[in-house]
Amino acid sequence: MGERAARRGTAGRRDAPRVAAAAYLAPFFSFAFTIIAEPMLIVLSPAKSLDFETPPHTRSHSQPAFLDQASQLVARLRTMSPAQLASLMSISDPLAALNAARYAQWQPPFSPANAKQAVLAFNGDVYDGLEARSLSDRQLAWAQDHLRILSGLYGILRPLDLMQAYRLEMGTRLANKRGRNLYEFWGERLAQALAAELDAQRTPVLVNLASEEYFKSVPPASLRHRIIQPVFQEQRPGGYKVISFAAKRARGRMARFAIEGRIADPLRLQQFDWDGYRYEPAVSDDTHWVFRRD
Repeated sequence: MGERAARRGTAGRRDAPRVAAAAYLAPFFSFAFTIIAEPMLIVLSPAKSLDFETPPHTRSHSQPAFLDQASQLVARLRTMSPAQLASLMSISDPLAALNAARYAQWQPPFSPANAKQAVLAFNGDVYDGLEARSLSDRQLAWAQDHLRILSGLYGILRPLDLMQAYRLEMGTRLANKRGRNLYEFWGERLAQALAAELDAQRTPVLVNLASEEYFKSVPPASLRHRIIQPVFQEQRPGGYKVISFAAKRARGRMARFAIEGRIADPLRLQQFDWDGYRYEPAVSDDTHWVFRRD
C-alpha cells in the first residue's frame, strides 16, 4: 500500500507519522525519547567553508540520523581519484586532494575527539549571520529543537549533531545506486523525515531559510505542511533585488533572531528588523514573506 493510501486508512494507520517521528528523532538522544510538540521548524543550508580548528564552547552533542546513508556516499566517493573529484565538483586540484583525504579519513562512530557539532563547524555567510559560537547552552538547546541543516552528505543535521569534515554540495551529480545525483539518492527521505517531525507538532510550519539548491531535496508534495519562504531584497538601481551574499547572511540573522527570541509563532518573524530589514506585506503573500532594506 502506498503512503497516500496508508494515510487514508484506519485511525491506527493515522498514528504512523508520530511513530515515524519517534523513529527519526530517537538516534539524537541516548535517553528516553518523548515527542515535545513545537509549532515551527527552520531549515538552513550548510556551508562549503568549515572550521575544525576553533574548539567548541559546548560539550553538548548528538549523532546524525542518516549516518548509514552518509557511509554509502563516502564509500562511493572513496572510489574516485582527486582528479575525478575535481571534475565532479568543479574545484581546484588542491581542494580535490584535501577532500579525497577527508573521505579516506572519514570514520564513524563520531565523538568530540574526532568530530565537531555541525552548527559550530560550518563557516560562511549564513553562519557569519548566525554567530553560533556566541550562543549559550540554553540557546543551543532551543536551536536543537527548532533548527535543521540540510546536507548533501548527512541529509539532515541538527545543530549539535557531530560531523566530520566533507565537501559534497546537494547539486553534485554523483551517480549512485539510487540514481544519477544526490536528489535521487535522497529521494523523499528528507521530506518524510521533516514531515514526521512536523506531524508531531500542534500547528506545523516549516520556515525555509535554505537555498534553492538545498531545498530542492525536500519536495513540498512529500512534506504536506505549510512552508514559509522569507525573501531578502536590497535596494539597487532599477528596484529591489536579491543579492546572494546579503541574502545568505540575512538567513543566518533571521535564524539567530528566532533563537534569541525563542520564537514559536512564525508570525513573530515578521517583526525581524535586524540590519535594517523590514517586512513588506504589500509585496508578500502567505508563502513568500519579503523583507527589504534600503
